[in-house]
Amino acid sequence: MYRERGGGGSRSEMGPVDRKRINDALDKHLERSSPSTSSEESDVSGSDGDDTSWITWFCNLRGNEFFCEVDNDYIRDDFNLCGLSGQVPYYDYALDLILDVESSHGDMFTEEQNELVESAAEMLYGLIHVRYVLTSKGMAAMLEKYKNAEFGRCPRVYCCGQPCLPVGQSDIARQSTVKIYCPKCEDIYSPRSRFQNNIDGAYFGTTFSHLFLMTYGHLKPQKVSQSYVPRVFGFKIHKP
Repeated sequence: MYRERGGGGSRSEMGPVDRKRINDALDKHLERSSPSTSSEESDVSGSDGDDTSWITWFCNLRGNEFFCEVDNDYIRDDFNLCGLSGQVPYYDYALDLILDVESSHGDMFTEEQNELVESAAEMLYGLIHVRYVLTSKGMAAMLEKYKNAEFGRCPRVYCCGQPCLPVGQSDIARQSTVKIYCPKCEDIYSPRSRFQNNIDGAYFGTTFSHLFLMTYGHLKPQKVSQSYVPRVFGFKIHKP
């Protein structure tokens, strides 16, 4: 499509971009380029020669284990994407990339433009993801990951390896990275993987983990009552 997949690579950070200005510049660039391919070719998906969708490829990248695969039908529904076009630069191209819609303009992009489109796609997918995991289908997908402890386990000794859930400290992008929430001690911790430590917390939000435990109430463990007591020669240390 816009860029050959593989390896994961580094993700470039983007500041606010005027989407209209970007699209106008691209249109001028494309007008000077060679004639576009036929409409039949423009609808071809999976241009990198395999059957793996962009969503599957992205979720399988190292560090992206917290993400579930969002249904294409959910993404194609414009109602579910309301308000996102103003937050994500290269929005139309990023959406095409996520849905594996081959664009006749893709081969005309410069390497820098390809990087921007891919970064925009990752950001757009994250913003879609935080909405999807609040739906019944999204929660069911995250339930399987929770049962398999794919979000990690609580590092606290007295929680005895309690499976955790991903949580954001803010619903605004680029405010903080994702953390893991332990439903037993009700505290948050940094993920063990340095790759997961780079994921934006807004892609999971402040609501998901708690709504998840309300939805699947039988999975909520009893609050831990045991805590570590400092001792010196067997005697408790009393606060002055």
